[in-house]
Amino acid sequence: MICILLDECLDVKLKYRFQEYSPNFRVSTVTGQRWAGLKNGALLTQAQQQFDVFVTIDQNLPYQQALSTYSIAVIVLKATSNRYRDLLEFVKPASEIIESAQIGKLYEITSKIE
Repeated sequence: MICILLDECLDVKLKYRFQEYSPNFRVSTVTGQRWAGLKNGALLTQAQQQFDVFVTIDQNLPYQQALSTYSIAVIVLKATSNRYRDLLEFVKPASEIIESAQIGKLYEITSKIE
């Protein structure tokens, strides 16, 4: 089972799209964990205790945090917005990365539609 945490800036409906991709994914949200409002460092510290992968659209995160010091993989979706329909195209490529993601690594996915 791969445990995935979706950032609070992502639509909660994405949780179900990731779960549809693989029965091996257990997906939670920051809001569902009651961690909304935690700053990135505190959030990653908390998340690494229970999750394997953190998914966000916060493109500044890699510059604000030393991601290699956390025992969690981070996927940044380089989306033009955080609207659900704009994020759907990222589910498949992100899921493929999640299946082989390595702890402490950063993965960035760019939109095909720009």
